Amino acid sequence: MKRAVITGIGIYSCIGKNVDEVTESLRAGRSGIGIDPVRTEYGYRSPLTGIVERPVLKGVLERRARVGLAEEGEYAYVATAQAMQDAGIDEDFLREHEIGIFYGNDSSAKAVIEAHTTCMEKKDTTLLGSGAIFQSMNSTVTMNLATIFHLKGVNMTISAACASGSHAIGLGAMFVRQGMQDVVICGGAQEVNYLCMGSFDGLGVFSLRTGDPTAASRPFDRDRDGLVPSGGAATLIVESYEHAVRRGAHIYAEILGYGFSSNGGNISQADPAGSRRAILRAVEDAGIRLSDIDYINAHATSTPHGDACEAEALASLFAEYRTPVSSTKSMTGHECWMAGASEAVYTLLMMQHGFMAPNINFEHPDTWSEPLNIVTRTSEKNLDICLSNSFGFGGTNSALIIKKL
Repeated sequence: MKRAVITGIGIYSCIGKNVDEVTESLRAGRSGIGIDPVRTEYGYRSPLTGIVERPVLKGVLERRARVGLAEEGEYAYVATAQAMQDAGIDEDFLREHEIGIFYGNDSSAKAVIEAHTTCMEKKDTTLLGSGAIFQSMNSTVTMNLATIFHLKGVNMTISAACASGSHAIGLGAMFVRQGMQDVVICGGAQEVNYLCMGSFDGLGVFSLRTGDPTAASRPFDRDRDGLVPSGGAATLIVESYEHAVRRGAHIYAEILGYGFSSNGGNISQADPAGSRRAILRAVEDAGIRLSDIDYINAHATSTPHGDACEAEALASLFAEYRTPVSSTKSMTGHECWMAGASEAVYTLLMMQHGFMAPNINFEHPDTWSEPLNIVTRTSEKNLDICLSNSFGFGGTNSALIIKKL
């Protein structure tokens, strides 16, 4: 088995448009959550969202490439371009090597709804435009990035709800470990527009704490009342250790373990047993002990039931070691299909800069979170091995263990 390492990082989120901005926000405990008045006009119960500015790609990409990009694809392009530059991958390298892509994305709502609206108004499908089909498919990110960057390796979209980005990284690592690819682009993307979140809002899962948007996302806190939706994109360049060394690439960390499971129960509710299985499988895959883990970036979205289930699972495994835990969703909100990838990036940035980002807005523990060692203030700490959890609708669970190199 080869070793799968990370040689490039890219991020575009509500707490920063690049690695430097995001690192600064994580250290400062700065929230990226605000109010979108359009949501109120549309009929949302909650207008809260992560505020993500659309990138301007005119002059960066030719029109033909821009036409096929959905909103989440724009974010993914920016994050991937950053990651490839960071990894020292240029046009010559892309032309001469077989590079694959696994990217997490589980919907493209805006493109679908806009196409439907055009048809209803004009009664003519020819007016949809040549890019409509490429924007509306779940695989919009991978098909566009593979075309733009002339990728010749594996090309797959991972649709696994809020664990999509994490599974994409785990599968990329598996392909590299088994020698099936030397280099794989891995990540996750999520659109942020009001059209993509209406059904979630209708479920009553969003926070209604609108008086202070930055205090709305409260993972593990006793008074949490729901999650805050968000999005953007995050990309990692994953390659074999031997390949990275041979080309002189900077190596950030190794993907030491990947664990997965399915709850096999309620379609929308978490299950501590399923979470435990994914974590334990990742630990076994990594060949480490639970006590070796220095920090946990929890999935915790700020929902009453979901946080309780994860806290129960984490307490049963890590309470005796007092392993530090925080959820970066307290600052970013829930980045959905992107979250597993972005939180791997957030964890990597903490590892690189020797600190743990705070679980902001954590004021009062509840029965389940009380046994956990929740990080409430930025803490300087050398992080060698970290765990990042991601769980999603349908009971899909993913856990990644990353070791600093």
